[in-house]
Amino acid sequence: MKVIICPDSFKGSLSAMQAARCIAEGLGRVLTSLEPELVPVADGGEGTVEAILASGGELREVAVTGPLGEPVTARFGILPDGRSAVLEMAAASGLTLVPPARRDPLRTTTFGTGELIRSALDAGCRYLIVGLGGSATVDGGAGAVQALGARLQDEHGRPIGYGGQELLRLRHIDVDGLDPRLRETTIVLAADVDNPLCGPAGAAAVYAPQKGASPAAVAQLDAALGHWALLIRRRLGVDVEHLPGAGAAGGLGAGLTAFLGAVIRPGAEVVLEATRLERRLEGADLAITGEGRMDGQTLRGKAPLAVARVARRRRVPVVALVGGIGSDEEAIYAEGPDAILPLVPGPVDLDTAVVQAEELLTAAAARLARLLLVGSRLRPLPRRSGGDRP
Repeated sequence: MKVIICPDSFKGSLSAMQAARCIAEGLGRVLTSLEPELVPVADGGEGTVEAILASGGELREVAVTGPLGEPVTARFGILPDGRSAVLEMAAASGLTLVPPARRDPLRTTTFGTGELIRSALDAGCRYLIVGLGGSATVDGGAGAVQALGARLQDEHGRPIGYGGQELLRLRHIDVDGLDPRLRETTIVLAADVDNPLCGPAGAAAVYAPQKGASPAAVAQLDAALGHWALLIRRRLGVDVEHLPGAGAAGGLGAGLTAFLGAVIRPGAEVVLEATRLERRLEGADLAITGEGRMDGQTLRGKAPLAVARVARRRRVPVVALVGGIGSDEEAIYAEGPDAILPLVPGPVDLDTAVVQAEELLTAAAARLARLLLVGSRLRPLPRRSGGDRP
């Protein structure tokens, strides 16, 4: 029995690879003839590098500027061809790098993400996948493009500083100093959201509060991003204000699109293509995916839904093992997996579920294996005569 195991991470408890291993172990307790193939997936946020490198490649570490301006160590992956790299902005500019008491998107910067891109260029890579999830920033990508050579100046010709609030001081954009290697580099941005840069659904209004912004700071950041978009349109001739995905990672999608010519794509699709999931599903009997919670957010393009859609094209049945199920279950069935099974066998609080995620997922996979055995023994019921009632 060939089974493709392709879960996303279970946020706060298991990485996608850890989840895949738990599922394989649980299935193997019951199905001795199992042929599991582990293909962890992601949607552009944390875990994107791990998911793509699971098929092979090299992990490298570099020192970069963290979101608070202090040094951090960030990782990126080089794919087996030696010319392609995968990066996560969260590794250099992520929310987990900032203690809760110091979270302030008025001041946090994506400068380190630009340094991470430059490190990939230094390694000889000319095709870059950049995951946009998990940011601590709302600077529109200004820090990143500064790290790559763009000059952003105030009315006196002085460089603006770090953070979204500094965009309000911006008056001049000079791209003559941009790293020339960028002209021969293809950059794909793997976004897990499709928000525009500004407005009620923009980067500041929707995501800045969870990064530490007060209501006053949200208004200030939205104004700053609007000013940023205006100057980009005037100087670079690129309209990023309403571009879907431009608001990803605090507007990093906008900055990298405008300055580097990057292309924004749904993160799950990018990861599934890089892992060659559709080819791996050839001849498979079953695909198993999963995530921490399957709900309305899943329908907006999360990785398990993308897995289910690819599997459907290959006519491979899909089961999702999840920590919880929202009220959109029927809508998810219409778009995605053939069955959704929760991990918990009974009432349990969230903290306990997170701590016990490994054993819960392994046990759920074993229960799934027993259901598969039951299904394999079922036979169609004989037709009843016309007068018989079921």
